[in-house]
Amino acid sequence: MTEESSHIERGGVGGPTKQVLLHESRAHSVTAFAVLGFCAMIASFLVIQPELKLGLLAFSVALAVFAGAVSLIKFFQARKKSYATQALVTLVEHDATPCFLADFDGNVAYRNEVADDKFRDRASDALVRILAELFANPASVLFRLQSKAQALGSAREDIVTRKGHIRLAVNAVDCDMFMWRLEDLSDRGGGARAADALSLPMLTAGPTGTVLYMNEAFRRLLGGRAKNLSGVFSDLPIVSGHVHKVLSESGEIDSLVAEVPSHGGRREIYLLPGDDLPQGPDVGADWDAIEELPVPLLKISATGDVLASNHEARTLLDSRIPMGCRVSDLLEGLGRPLTDWITETVEGKGTGAPQFLEAIHETKEIHVQVSLNPAGSSEDTAHVIAVLSDVTEFKNLEQQFVQSQKMQAIGQLAGGVAHDFNNLLTAISGHCDLLLLRHDQEDGDFADLVQIHENANRAAALVGQLLAYSRKQNLQPEIIDLRNTLSESTHLLNRLVGERLTLTLDHDPDLRPIRADKRQLEQVLMNLVVNARDAMPNGGNIRIETENCVLAEPLHRDRVTVPAGHYVVLRVHDTGTGIPDDKRNKIFEPFWTTKKSGDGTGLGLSTAYGIVKQTGGYIFVDSEVGVETTFSIMIPSHDAPIEHVEKPTTAGNSASINGDGVVLLVEDEAPVRAFASRALQLRGFTVLEADCAESALALLSDPTLEVDLFLTDVIMPGKDGPTWVREALAERPDTKVIFVSGYAEESFGEDQKSIPNSVFLPKPFSLTELTKTVHDQLH
Repeated sequence: MTEESSHIERGGVGGPTKQVLLHESRAHSVTAFAVLGFCAMIASFLVIQPELKLGLLAFSVALAVFAGAVSLIKFFQARKKSYATQALVTLVEHDATPCFLADFDGNVAYRNEVADDKFRDRASDALVRILAELFANPASVLFRLQSKAQALGSAREDIVTRKGHIRLAVNAVDCDMFMWRLEDLSDRGGGARAADALSLPMLTAGPTGTVLYMNEAFRRLLGGRAKNLSGVFSDLPIVSGHVHKVLSESGEIDSLVAEVPSHGGRREIYLLPGDDLPQGPDVGADWDAIEELPVPLLKISATGDVLASNHEARTLLDSRIPMGCRVSDLLEGLGRPLTDWITETVEGKGTGAPQFLEAIHETKEIHVQVSLNPAGSSEDTAHVIAVLSDVTEFKNLEQQFVQSQKMQAIGQLAGGVAHDFNNLLTAISGHCDLLLLRHDQEDGDFADLVQIHENANRAAALVGQLLAYSRKQNLQPEIIDLRNTLSESTHLLNRLVGERLTLTLDHDPDLRPIRADKRQLEQVLMNLVVNARDAMPNGGNIRIETENCVLAEPLHRDRVTVPAGHYVVLRVHDTGTGIPDDKRNKIFEPFWTTKKSGDGTGLGLSTAYGIVKQTGGYIFVDSEVGVETTFSIMIPSHDAPIEHVEKPTTAGNSASINGDGVVLLVEDEAPVRAFASRALQLRGFTVLEADCAESALALLSDPTLEVDLFLTDVIMPGKDGPTWVREALAERPDTKVIFVSGYAEESFGEDQKSIPNSVFLPKPFSLTELTKTVHDQLH
């Protein structure tokens, strides 16, 4: 085999074509010889007369000669055709223009290197499929050009696509094969632009309204070129999808306008075909005129049937929009039948205001802004042109904003409610402590008092969850090793899990320490494990993992950005039912739960979210329905050594504390003030009471009054705690201070840090906690 023939066979044309032609020539030869043999047999066996036998032999010889000649001619023709095809393929192989050799039915037999590289992702053998992504309805274009090439030998056509201007040319190689060339004219010089070939009027305007470009169709409509949009439209500003008045050469005309944002603040403005807009020679009323327009458009009948759609509309709606489709099959969310809106628009009764609708799609959300414009010259042909705009990103941002506003409002409400409840719980549990001091275990009321005390503590824990969600709870962060924390919690977690589930722990041996509230972190872990347990009613496995993580670049996920740095990751993995996509973005909302009434409050994950965020970390969830769910917590690692603090025992502290100082108690809540005063007096302290900051300052105006400690609420009517304490310390700088509040310490932490000799006591506090804090501060 020669180098040339081997090269053609690699191209996919020469080898197979040559073989077919050789087979055809051989078939002719075989036929001729078969006829000759048949005649010879007739002459030899059937004919007796010598003259007739000689005539038959002569006829068979002549027939064989004729068949041989025909076969030889066909053979040379086939060879010539094969060499011509080989030469053509060799010629275009390294051509810079994509070239295809296809048969009469459009099946590609060969493509050159450029075509193979450019259309690598569309490795199809059908020319129609290869060109389908470049322009609409390629089958009709190919048939038209191929028919013309059959008659004239060649044909070409310039086509304006969404990506630019291309020229499609075809040459007939023979009656069965055609060579197609696809030339890109978008980057050609000489000032020509793809939009000049567009039959629809189109212009490009700058941010200030300056007309930067106007195609030939627009210039013909205006009778020249305008410098500003005010010279094109009489009713600015332009609103996409609305009818505007165009200052044409023959006077004002109404035209439906479509606007497409471009880079650098530029705008591409198109005039869509209508009853008043003059039609160019290539436009007419055919919907194909705007098939390639980069604006999503639907043609809808007065009864709601989708009559036509352009490529951009089908791409936006991610739908083929089949024949017989109704607009209600594509869009929803108006709040009333879409056909009513369309009918009102056709009859001119509607306001014409665009509406925000949602596309009906199984896998993703698509939000569109739809503007309807009446069209049609008669009642029978009345329809509307719907101009669609993709507002999915805008609606997502709007939903995020509304969600953040809602969560912020709930957080503020939760914080306010928690503050008031903490005051009530302080009074309830405090007076219960006072009663318990006067009753021993043999007393009949002792058990009732214990029940009151325990339920008050449960209420305080619930309030703590609200504060955790609103990130206003009191954290006591320390440097901890997460492995030790998990090991200490293993026994409790195993009890929570039960016997049907297995709990496994997998730690990084070189896990870095973190700074967090150990008690609150345990609460987060318990909430996640309980949720994992409830997601596996038939048993399964819960795996808790820890590992170090280093982010070299910021991590963008779930609407947040995790800064680069060193983190410790805690994962809780289960093999449960999973969380559907439509519920995953709601799981951290307070009081939202999938459990039946009585099985959960809906505060578990919201509490975990608040604690993690207040710690400075991030929490994410990955889930596959019916397979698994993984909660991942990322907390910044800490370089400081782990603190080993020995906590003093509290047994007997209440009975052993005896004070001898003077305490100025400032509290606007009378029940709390009464309890705190009695509790301190029982321990030997001298208590001065004030119901507001102004009363406290009035008492301190007496220079002979000795006060050792200020015990004050933070939030009060009039002057708050830190404000009046600063004024009082100006005259009494050595006085110790204790702030109490139902809010978190962080809400006024900077104020407290600026006040010397001050500590914080969160509400609700018990008798023991109050007296011990006062005693420790004075001593």
